[in-house]
Amino acid sequence: MNTLNSDEQSRVIAALVEGNSIRSVERMTGVHRDTIMRLAVRVGDCCDRLMDEMMRDLTCPRLQLDEIWAYVGMKQKTARRMNKTDEFGDLYTFVAIDADTKMVPCWHVGKRSWNDTALFINDLRARIANRPQITTDAFGAYYGAIGSAFDRNVDYAQIIKVFASETNEGRGRYSPPVMLRCEREEIIGRPDPDHISTSYVERQNLTMRMQMRRFTRLTNGFSKKRANHAAAVALHFAHYNLVRIHKTLRMTPAMKHGISDHIWTIGELLERISN
Repeated sequence: MNTLNSDEQSRVIAALVEGNSIRSVERMTGVHRDTIMRLAVRVGDCCDRLMDEMMRDLTCPRLQLDEIWAYVGMKQKTARRMNKTDEFGDLYTFVAIDADTKMVPCWHVGKRSWNDTALFINDLRARIANRPQITTDAFGAYYGAIGSAFDRNVDYAQIIKVFASETNEGRGRYSPPVMLRCEREEIIGRPDPDHISTSYVERQNLTMRMQMRRFTRLTNGFSKKRANHAAAVALHFAHYNLVRIHKTLRMTPAMKHGISDHIWTIGELLERISN
């Protein structure tokens, strides 16, 4: 990693944020996979600190929250059998997105538990300066965490999706079940019914699966270490917020939100985090 010049580092990071695997980047750039991995973890950790510094005192009128599944090392069933559920098995990334600017002010990598949900919501609360409207799915941990963190000074609603069958019989192993209806329930305050939606954050889930190889289903590109997984997520969101031009906005989400006045390059991002 220390022998790579700035142009080589930029090429490696550019390939990673476009969804290429470690070994494919090795073939494309001629850089050894161990060097690529060390660079990705270092840059990801620095991006995490950069986003933590920049995402403060934000005004986000409408927030959408969701969590996306992945796994580290092995599937949850195997991890449970081997008593390795702390470091391996299912891992969820909680994501908050500003519905107006498409910026991601906050995320959290952890288990789909009450404790990790509270950590995510408390972190989000520390970054938001206004009273937002928040929409989530029906995961039970959200209600208590949001009510406590915001001291009920929030407009909160849930999207409840009702599916035909949890067993998904007759539709194939990897086919989604049929959704019968989608219900909207106002939980706290007076959320605007026209803006009770999780469409943008669910679209962000697709972006994550397309641009991080670790999230691609049915491949061997899954993370082998939890720290590497968290670093890849931080790199993705720094690139998404600051570097990647949003097709609808025709600018980056950070520019739309007003915390940046230009489109960053990957080289600029690397230079900023190295200072």
